[in-house]
Amino acid sequence: MIQRPPLAEDKLAMLIGGRWAAAASGEYFESFDPFTGKAWALVPRAGVADVDAAVEAASQAFRGEWRSMTASARGQIMARFADLVAEEAENLAVLETRDNGKLINEMRMQCKYIPQWFRFFGGLADKIEGRVIPIDKPGVFNYTKLEPLGVVAAITPWNSPLMLATWKLAPALAAGNTVVWKPSEFSSVSALFFGRLFEKAGFPKGVVNIITGFGHEIGDRMVTHPRVAKVAFTGGDATGRRVYQAAAGGLKKVTLELGGKSANIVFADAKLEAAIPGLVSGIFAATGQTCIAGSRALVQRSVYDQVVEKLVAFAKTARIGDPLDPDTQVGPITTLPQRKKVLDYIGIARDEGALQLLGGKVPEDKAIADGWFVEPTMFGNVSQSMRIAQEEVFGPVLSIIPFEDEDEAVAIANDSIYGLAAGLWTQDIGRGIRLPDRLEAGIVWVNMYRATSYLSPFGGYKQSGFGRENGRTAIYEYLQEKSVWIDAGNSIPAPFVQR
Repeated sequence: MIQRPPLAEDKLAMLIGGRWAAAASGEYFESFDPFTGKAWALVPRAGVADVDAAVEAASQAFRGEWRSMTASARGQIMARFADLVAEEAENLAVLETRDNGKLINEMRMQCKYIPQWFRFFGGLADKIEGRVIPIDKPGVFNYTKLEPLGVVAAITPWNSPLMLATWKLAPALAAGNTVVWKPSEFSSVSALFFGRLFEKAGFPKGVVNIITGFGHEIGDRMVTHPRVAKVAFTGGDATGRRVYQAAAGGLKKVTLELGGKSANIVFADAKLEAAIPGLVSGIFAATGQTCIAGSRALVQRSVYDQVVEKLVAFAKTARIGDPLDPDTQVGPITTLPQRKKVLDYIGIARDEGALQLLGGKVPEDKAIADGWFVEPTMFGNVSQSMRIAQEEVFGPVLSIIPFEDEDEAVAIANDSIYGLAAGLWTQDIGRGIRLPDRLEAGIVWVNMYRATSYLSPFGGYKQSGFGRENGRTAIYEYLQEKSVWIDAGNSIPAPFVQR
């Protein structure tokens, strides 16, 4: 086993108003390493009083130095922050892996890539422009300007803690907002170390606040606090609905990035040497714990048996082990409750008559017995009526579904309450252009899968949520438009008639 040195601090602290502090209650909770199954950090257990303090600090910062700072100056601070993240990328990646069990190779990639978001959106900060409108009223000058919303509540999940937080923080800060960020209670350690870099980069006190705790204890207060103007949430669809309903009471702006049951479609003319790894990457990378997981493999019937044979053979070679080992390809499930959920769904699939082709249980290797593992699992001959084909498992479980032609592939792919992503494997250029228009998904990959960029929008259709993260459009999720009218002719108004 790779050595896992303890943290230098016995207890971690939250960032509120530029001050590192314990929870008002003085309570802590344990954060567990999914590979060892043991607690490795003590994290403050925030309560409502801590939420109120963080929102008040963010509100004061919004009305103070941050609001009066030029957009160019904000962008420069974000650029400095990007450089600091780049310097600390390796340390942050190790913290992420220990806290959520994802592969060190992936966490390194993410942490090295995160600076690009802050550089990109920091560069956009002074390019937020309004319009001059040639208004149809003589002697009147009309223009618009885009302004920040105020305090943003950012609530993020445990599967890619820093990356998914960055997708919210970078555009929110570039637009001039302040933030109260609550990472998942299952992966808070990296967030608190990330927070130290905001201080070092020169962000004014209170611009970024980080509180840690349990969603059922503080989530509602974050969403309903009267001084929170916007809620940006990534997580499960059931929780997302509760967030949306709670935010509606205050007529708050909301961005929701929720679940998925994405179809990864293989046509008979596809290059199978590319499609097979693409199917594996879509579901077993990140141990299936990603909203864009290609958890439904749709395979054209004429090559179904061939694809299944190759797919099972390829997946059998996946190395399960310590996520801190660069040679490991499949790590543990992040939480014990999630592992139980995955195993329960595997049992449901068997009961419903799906054909188990691979995996389906906890690994027997004693070297990883303490970890929260589930074997990569595949089910064949799955029908759309099965729960395994309709409900998000969020684990390394692949449903393989046959189809006859394009129309049936599209019908099966769209037969879902979700619409986050889809994959398409074909050498037919016409099909590659034609089918994305028919797929009800916010992201469609053709002859590739599971790629994201700060340059391209990310978000879903249907119950996968609404609003977009990444790309130029993301910054407008954190802005509001103001129209300014000026009488340039010094005319005398008619007081009882609308002008």
